[in-house]
Amino acid sequence: MSATVISLALFAAILHASWNAFLRNGADRLWTVTVMSFSGTVLALPFLLIHPLPSSGAWPYIVLSALLQVAYSVFLVAAYRYGELGQVYPVVRGTVPLLVTLGSFIFGSDRLGSHQMAGVVLIAVGIMSLTLGKGRATASSIFLALATGAIIAAYATVDSLGVRQAGSSGVYAAWVLVLYGTFLPAVFVIMRRQLTVDFRSSDTWKALGGGVVAMVAYGAVIAAFSLGPAGPITALRETSVIFAVLIGWLFMGESLTLRRVFACLVVAAGAILLGR
Repeated sequence: MSATVISLALFAAILHASWNAFLRNGADRLWTVTVMSFSGTVLALPFLLIHPLPSSGAWPYIVLSALLQVAYSVFLVAAYRYGELGQVYPVVRGTVPLLVTLGSFIFGSDRLGSHQMAGVVLIAVGIMSLTLGKGRATASSIFLALATGAIIAAYATVDSLGVRQAGSSGVYAAWVLVLYGTFLPAVFVIMRRQLTVDFRSSDTWKALGGGVVAMVAYGAVIAAFSLGPAGPITALRETSVIFAVLIGWLFMGESLTLRRVFACLVVAAGAILLGR
């Protein structure tokens, strides 16, 4: 891989860990992630004006993906309510390649090679180490983090099928983002009865900025995919678990125990092996 591809993948990893840290540190995380979704909607709207509608076969995938991403946001917020960034984030990120690999083995025709088997074991060991010993994550945070990872794996699978039906990745992603930015505020209103957004408040602009960071992180990954092989790029992207632990320690006052460092390094190593 070229230096440009490596830089883009690492840049995306840092940005992804950063917006998760921003969300974890928010006073009202559900409100924050809801306002963050507005940024994606605004950036996606121009694509709807210049591109034709997706084919009819793509719409079930678009709607399902948007709904799953709403569920992902709600579960991620709940996970951060009970656990720290350095505990929840590695479990969420490690669960995704773990479930995708196991799913392709159980339901598909894929066979697990030595790298994949080692990756599965390492991620399982890393997640288990976060649940044991002093300073361990709560059962609630682990359960919610695992559920969040499962939802991410589900919408990633839906997207991989739906984008083929749509005929254009750009218009598919744009419609998913717009529907997500519509459904999530609706869910917020159902849960809280009212959504108040004051555009004179610094908190609102911070949340909108966080949404832009999340979109740039996504764009950096897409750019890297267009220039290099997906497997190694995905593996480098999973180094975000290490950045999350460092951000939690440096900026959020979270503990940096040897057990947590070990767990995150093991999860990252497992994800890298699964990406090969």
